[in-house]
Amino acid sequence: MAAELTAPELIAKHRPTLDQALEAIRTRAYWSPHPEHPKAYGEDGSLDAAAGKAAFDALLGNRLDLTDQPGIDDWVGEEVSPYGIELGVTYPHADLDVLLPAMGAGRRAWRDAGAELRAMVCLEILKRISDRTHQFAHAVMHTSGQAFMMAFQAGGPHAQDRGLEAVAYAYAEQIRTPGTAEWSKPQGKRDPLALAKTFTPVPRGIGLVIGCNTFPTWNGYPGLFASLATGNAVLVKPHPRAVLPLALTVRIARDVLAEAGFDPNLVALAAERPGEGIAKTLALRPEIRIIDYTGSTAFGDWLEANARQAQVYTEKAGVNTVIVHSTDDYKGMLSNLAFSLSLYSGQMCTTPQNLLIPRDGITTDQGPKTFDEVTADLARAVDGLLGDDARANALLGAIVNPDVKARLEAAAGLGEVALASREVANPEFPGAVVRTPVIVKLDGAKPDDEAAYMSECFGPVSFAVAVDSVTDAAGLLRRTVREKGAMTVGAYTTDAGVEETIQEVCLEESAQLSLNLTGGVYVNQTAAFSDFHGSGGNPAANAALTDGAFVANRFRVVEVRREVQA
Repeated sequence: MAAELTAPELIAKHRPTLDQALEAIRTRAYWSPHPEHPKAYGEDGSLDAAAGKAAFDALLGNRLDLTDQPGIDDWVGEEVSPYGIELGVTYPHADLDVLLPAMGAGRRAWRDAGAELRAMVCLEILKRISDRTHQFAHAVMHTSGQAFMMAFQAGGPHAQDRGLEAVAYAYAEQIRTPGTAEWSKPQGKRDPLALAKTFTPVPRGIGLVIGCNTFPTWNGYPGLFASLATGNAVLVKPHPRAVLPLALTVRIARDVLAEAGFDPNLVALAAERPGEGIAKTLALRPEIRIIDYTGSTAFGDWLEANARQAQVYTEKAGVNTVIVHSTDDYKGMLSNLAFSLSLYSGQMCTTPQNLLIPRDGITTDQGPKTFDEVTADLARAVDGLLGDDARANALLGAIVNPDVKARLEAAAGLGEVALASREVANPEFPGAVVRTPVIVKLDGAKPDDEAAYMSECFGPVSFAVAVDSVTDAAGLLRRTVREKGAMTVGAYTTDAGVEETIQEVCLEESAQLSLNLTGGVYVNQTAAFSDFHGSGGNPAANAALTDGAFVANRFRVVEVRREVQA
C-alpha cells in the first residue's frame, strides 16, 4: 500500500522526541513532551476544551466505526458512566477465527521496518492521541469514574508518557545488538575463519492487552506500545465497562499504520458481549504470544499458570503500607496522607491501605502524639480536605462499580471507625455515587483483626493498625509485602536507623519506597521516565512499568551467519 507518511518524514518529525526520551530514561530526570494543563491544547491541530467535549459527545449513542477490521459479526457495548450517563456507544465484535489470522498478514513488513521506523510510527500514534487529549479525558472520566482533571492528566499526558517510555525502552533494547558484524578468528598459519553475521529482532507474535476499568489508558499503553514497537501485532481487549478510551486508541493506531504503508490489522479491538468473558479464550489461543494484564490477583494468577504459550506481564493486587514512626512536619504529613487516601476514592493500585502506628504514639514537631491522636488528627485532615463538596467531587470522582461501594460499607463493621464515610452529592451528575473515605482502627496484636488488614480492600478504605514498636511494624511490612505484595510503601521517620531498617525491608522484598512525603508529591503517584511503577519482585506484579525487562522478552534476536570467502 502507498504510504502517505514516509519514513524520512516520520523520522524528521519524531526522532528528536525519541532522543529526549532515551536521555530521560538514562538520567531519570523530569521530562515530558505532553502538557498537563488543559489550556495548552487547541493549537497545531489539537482539540481545545470545547472541541474535545464536542468530539466526545458526538460518540455517544453511535457506533465507533472500525468497519475495515476483519471478522466483524456483531456490534456490542453497554457502558454506563459511573456518573450515571448511559454512553450508548457500540463497538465491532470480532470472529476470532477470522481476525487473528488477519492480524498476522502484515507482521513481516512490520518486522522488516526496523526498530527506528517502528518507534517513529508509535510516536505518531501518540502524537495524534495527544492532540485529542480533551476527548480522551471525557472518555476516561465516564468509563473509570475519575474526576475530570485526574482523567485529563492521568488518562491523557501521563498515560501518553508511559506509552512513550515503553517505546524508548523497546528501541534501546532492540539496538543493543548491532544489525551486522564481521567475525574473524585467527588460525595461526592458516587463513582465518571468517563469517558475516546479521542479527534481526524477531517479534513473538500477537500481543494481547487486557484492559482495566480504573485506568484504561495509563495501564494499557505501556504493554500496547512495548509490543507494537518490538514488531508484534497487538489485540486490545478492553474491560467491558471501559471500552471507549482504548477503542479510540485502536482507531487512531489503525489510521496511522495505514497511512505509513503498513497493515492496519497490526492493531485490532476485541470487544465482547455482556458476560461473554473472552479474556480466557483469547489468553489460551496459540496465536497470542504476549499478554499484558492489570486486574485481580485471581485472574492474574490464572494467566500466569495457564497461558503457557505466552510471555505474561501482570499487575495484580497488593496491600500497600505506610509506617508512621516520627515526623518533623506533622501538619504536612497529615495533609499528604489525607490527599493520598482521598484521591480518586482510593481506587488506585498504589493507594495506601494499612497505616502502621506504634500504640505508644509517635514524636512530632508538635510534641508527642498518641496512636488515638494521630488517627483522630488524620481523620480531621481528611474531613478538612473534603469538607467542601465541590472540592470533594474534584478529588474523589465517582465509585467505579458496586463492588467498591459494598466493600466500603462493609469496612465500617471491621473495627472502631475513626472516620465515617459520607455521601457527597454531585450537582452536575446526580447519578454519581460519591463517597468519602473510611478509616478503621485495628489492633495488630489481635488475630481477629489480621484478616482485615492482611487482605486488599480496594477503594476508599484504610486501616490504622496499632503495633507494639517500629520493629514490629517493619516485621509486619515484610510479611505483608512477601505474602500479599505491594505496589507502594511509605514511611515517616526522623530516625536514621529506623529509615535504614525500613529501606532494607523494601530492598529485600522488592517494594518501591517513598520516605517522608509532606509536600506535593504523593505515595500513590509515579512519574514516567523517572519512577518505576511496581517492581516485578513481589506478588503485586511480575513486571515494572517501565524498564528494560518489560520490553526485552517481547522479541528475540535471530542470527544468520554466512561464510566469507578469502
